[in-house]
Amino acid sequence: MSEQKIATLFPGQGSQVVGMGLDLFETIPESRIVFETANDVLGFSLTDFCFGNGAADADRAHKKLTHTAICQPALYTHSIAILAALKLSPDLVAGHSVGEYSALHACGALSFEDGLRLVRRRGELMAMAGQGRPAGMTAVIGLSAEAVESICETVSIRESIVVCANYNAPEQVVISGDKEALQLAERALKSAGARSLIQLPVSGAFHSPLVSAAREALALELASVTLKPPVCPIYLNVTAQPARDPEHIRARMLEQLTSPVRWFQSLQNMPEDMHFMEVGPGRVLTGLVRRTLGRKVKVTFIGTAKAVDTFMAE
Repeated sequence: MSEQKIATLFPGQGSQVVGMGLDLFETIPESRIVFETANDVLGFSLTDFCFGNGAADADRAHKKLTHTAICQPALYTHSIAILAALKLSPDLVAGHSVGEYSALHACGALSFEDGLRLVRRRGELMAMAGQGRPAGMTAVIGLSAEAVESICETVSIRESIVVCANYNAPEQVVISGDKEALQLAERALKSAGARSLIQLPVSGAFHSPLVSAAREALALELASVTLKPPVCPIYLNVTAQPARDPEHIRARMLEQLTSPVRWFQSLQNMPEDMHFMEVGPGRVLTGLVRRTLGRKVKVTFIGTAKAVDTFMAE
């Protein structure tokens, strides 16, 4: 196994896929225990949503899994099921949006059960906060973060706003806002030379002030759990800096709800010569690491039982 220090990364929404975790559940006892524990804690069969059990067709299974209130606990559980199989002690961790809760468990700051309850409630609150107001998110590719920020500021008005929500890579930024402001921003971004604009299949303007209605309830949930000092640094979305103090982390987790995910800044602030490892069902973060730090950086994707076996055999 590599002597490089390992930065373990956990994905957020957008990485989910129907069938995720089925091979882990069937072949790795430690992973099966995680999934079964999740079913017990939640009081319903999360595995049915992950594996697509009982769905009339693939489209319906995907739609069910994509719902924010299901997707967030599903991604969290899948990542922790892999982590349990790896028996890995990370040197540092980070997670993208809801993936930050997986990172908190990985660094020993948060119990699996508390983390699962938090992400379930977070997903419910975010879904509710997105109701009743036409809003969305759009990925912008091919412009600098500064250019995107400037356009968002220009088109935003008091009643209709759009902001940068995810700084995924130096020229890949996701914007979030009211439909009206989003449309204005999209036109301006296209005129400014954006290579691609991709409207995301989400139910609200996440990581923006438009989901502020969820803050009070999430604050109560966060206050109810025990956070321990992490055993390794966790790079936080809000600050892009490593943290060790539990109360500082708790405050930033609340702030994260309505603040941008500073992902590429977090990657740039990590020590050089890290071995990055994405733990989850897709390769989204693997691509972002390479776009940010270059093609030569070492990145390992572990999302299947076969990948677990390969990594353990190295």
